Parts: sequence; C-alpha cells; structure tokens
Amino acid sequence: RIAVAHRTMFQRGEVHNKPTGFWGMIKSVTTSVSGSENLSLIQQEVDALEELSRQLFLETADLHATKERIEYSKTFQGKYFNFLGYFFSIYCVWKIFMATINIVFDRVGKTDPVTRGIEITVNYLGIQFDVKFWSQHISFILVGIIIVTSIRGLLITLTKFFYAISSSKSSNVIVLLLAQIMGMYFVSSVLLIRMSMPPEYRIIITEVLGEL
Repeated sequence: RIAVAHRTMFQRGEVHNKPTGFWGMIKSVTTSVSGSENLSLIQQEVDALEELSRQLFLETADLHATKERIEYSKTFQGKYFNFLGYFFSIYCVWKIFMATINIVFDRVGKTDPVTRGIEITVNYLGIQFDVKFWSQHISFILVGIIIVTSIRGLLITLTKFFYAISSSKSSNVIVLLLAQIMGMYFVSSVLLIRMSMPPEYRIIITEVLGEL
C-alpha cells in the first residue's frame, strides 16, 4: 500500500515535479497533505503489525522451547534431572526453614538434613555405618552442587536483567549493583559451606571471614 501510494504520488507529480508559483504552492499543499496523512497512517499500521509479528515470533520460539523441554523430560536423563530438581528443592527449603528457626530462637544448628537422614536410616535398618564421616562428605558435596548450580542460575538471571534494563547512562550503576550482589552471594555461600564442615575446619573459615 505504501509503494502504491508512492507511485500514485509520483504519477501526480507530487514527488519530483513540484509545481512552482503561487497556485502551484497551494496545489502542492492541498494534494500532498492528504497523501502524507495516508502514508503516515499506513506506516503506523505497518509498525504495529511488525511489532505483533515480533511478539508472535517470540511466543512461537518459547512454545518450541517448552515442547523440547517436555520431550526431554520424558527421557531417562530428563527424569533423572527432574528427580534431582525435586530433591534439591526440598533440601533447600528444609535448610531455609531450619536456618529461620535457628535465627528466631538464637540457637546453633548441630546437624544438617543429610546427617539426620543418614542417622534415621542407619537406626531403622540397623546396619554398621560411619555416620559422622560419610555425612560430612555427602553434605559437603550436596552443598557444593547447590552453590555451583545456584550461582550459574543467578548469573544467567542477572545477565537477562542487565540486558533488559541497561543503557548508556545506567550501565555503571547496574555493574556496581551486580558486583555487590555477587559479593554478598559469595559470602553467604562460604558460610553455607562452613556449616557443612567439621568443627576443626570451621575455625579456618571463621578466621578468614573475621567478625562477619
């Protein structure tokens, strides 16, 4: 429609053959204004349709990604990671719950969920098992996995957030904010690792962190 309008204007002599003189100026104003209004309206419609096309493309891409995730979840590896996701979600919720109770009642946690679970299992089955040795190692490994995966997820989320709101004026402020968040997250991860270590090794991290 825009091309047809340009061709019509060209045929009328409104593009290249601009008339001169007083009557020519009046004619050019009366004819080109209506044409320019039509072109502006058509261009607005085109912009709206192009934006709609972009949104439809993004939604289609999300649907394809969701379909791929559903198909992947039906595989053995997908079921395995899905089970790990539920397991670590429950583990993290329990850690948050116990940490909140310890803060409210001002007490120090002695055992973590892994140690408690191993103790219950060993007492129930009645087998010989070094609970203290293996619970510390298993708990330390689980906390390490949680920290690595959560930091990866945090970095991905912060990167998307940075791309969404960043500009030439706010980029420095956002970088400083992200640095503060990552520093705080690193310290909290170190404290989480400290709680899963034997008491003789906790003293080392305590000395490094100082009065924190």
